[in-house]
Amino acid sequence: MHLSLNGRSHSSLREALPESVIYGKSAAMQAIRRNVEKLGATNIPVLIEGESGTGKESLGLAIHRHCGGQDQDFIKVVCPTVPDSLLEEKLLRLAGRATLFLDAVAELDATSQAKFLQLLKDGPLAWNENQAGEPWRVRLICATNRDLENEAEAGNFRRDLFDRVDAFRIYLPPLRQRAEDIPDLVTHLLKFHGSKKATECRPISDELIRLMQRYHWPGNIRELENLIRRYVILGSEQVIGSELLAKVPTEFNPEQLSGESVSLKKLSRQAAREVERRIILRALEVNGWNRKLAARSLNISYRALLYKIKQGGMPPKRSVSSRPPVPVSFED
Repeated sequence: MHLSLNGRSHSSLREALPESVIYGKSAAMQAIRRNVEKLGATNIPVLIEGESGTGKESLGLAIHRHCGGQDQDFIKVVCPTVPDSLLEEKLLRLAGRATLFLDAVAELDATSQAKFLQLLKDGPLAWNENQAGEPWRVRLICATNRDLENEAEAGNFRRDLFDRVDAFRIYLPPLRQRAEDIPDLVTHLLKFHGSKKATECRPISDELIRLMQRYHWPGNIRELENLIRRYVILGSEQVIGSELLAKVPTEFNPEQLSGESVSLKKLSRQAAREVERRIILRALEVNGWNRKLAARSLNISYRALLYKIKQGGMPPKRSVSSRPPVPVSFED
């Protein structure tokens, strides 16, 4: 059962994520999977580090399930929101078999850090046995979007507490470093959120998936999930496709040139493709995403425009505007 600190259970997307989606296909995530498998039924504390929105709680749940926690409680504590008095009270009531997931552990205040350290030393969370001399059965998983070791060196986090929670460290890479996992994540998110809608959602096109893989995702999986939610509500790739296109960086930036040798011909082609992509996008927008009118305004064939849309990773039109578009010419 997935519990919050106050003991109430709640279902979530994180509980619904299968391991095939959590770990994906990228080399970095497969390496994490292999490390998790080595944990077995041990009770070694785990520290998960990674940017906000990378899925640290989902990984914590996967560790909980893999290490025999299917019939045990998964207790999540959001550290910045819990008063130190409540934290101590609740932790002292922990059952003998559970996983304790401390989210944003770096944000524990000094008083809470001291009390938590004492619990780790002498209380029911002691590594080897509790006060009754029974084996310790509470698994501790801590998560943070900061470098906890740097925080300890800077004096923002107790070094002795860091040494206790840092028994087995996992770094969860950001989504931009595992772009090959985006298609499976999109499929699952679309199925999960689409199931709440009366009408069936169309699968997202390969063109839009490729555009997603070019985006840098500062909000990581959480940002991707929000994008899919908007798609489910709006039912059109046009809006979210235009949103992503505005954020995707250009393929070539002259300021990125270094002292190394470069191919002028290759860079020129990249720059030309980027300019062409933006012109086509603008033509589609001003013509209400009517591709025939856009092709006419650009003085190219309809077939050529379709090819360039696909080549440039632009989403196809998914909905028909209620108002007929006004043709716009790009000629002088």
